[in-house]
Amino acid sequence: MVTTAVLLAAFAVTGTGLVAFAYEKTKSRIAQAERETLLRDLHSVVKPEDHDNDLFNDQIMVTSQQYLGNKQPLPVFRARSKGQPFAVILTAIAPDGYNGDITLLIGIRHDGSITGVRVISHQETPGLGDYIETRRSDWIFIFNDRSIDNPERKYWKVKRDGGYFDQVTGATITPRAIVKAVAKALEYYALNKDTLYTAPGVTLAGQQRNDAE
Repeated sequence: MVTTAVLLAAFAVTGTGLVAFAYEKTKSRIAQAERETLLRDLHSVVKPEDHDNDLFNDQIMVTSQQYLGNKQPLPVFRARSKGQPFAVILTAIAPDGYNGDITLLIGIRHDGSITGVRVISHQETPGLGDYIETRRSDWIFIFNDRSIDNPERKYWKVKRDGGYFDQVTGATITPRAIVKAVAKALEYYALNKDTLYTAPGVTLAGQQRNDAE
């Protein structure tokens, strides 16, 4: 029994060591893949030719459950061209999707108009609510170039609710949640525009950096 216990302990130690070794060998590649995926998402909202700064190292963390739906800090990426503000990319959560949270990236130009909106995670019903994905339909492009006053704020609803935005028959809850989230993100931008561009940024490690450097 003692021998068996020793062998089991040895196997456990060896197994743990192998797992740790594999993790150390792959974590940098996993992190790089995640970074590349996020950058593709960001550039689907703000085109790479529209900015010349490093989005990852020009970001701030914000929390606004009222306007952005987040209880924990989420990143705001800032796009600049020749040192001048071009747009921000807000991370927002629509908490009232059909099957739960819908996470969005919302690009907003300096003038308050939308560069683009993308869904980066959701749990909506396949074949019905998932038409919010660009691979399923072009519905999400309906927000391009819109602003809080275009259409008027009171029309930032789906047509079924008397608003401007289309919805797919039988799948009203999903677009209703997204339209509401985008409108509230535009409100947040209008209230915090100057701060969003001038607040001290954070690096990838989460440390405050000096924008004057």
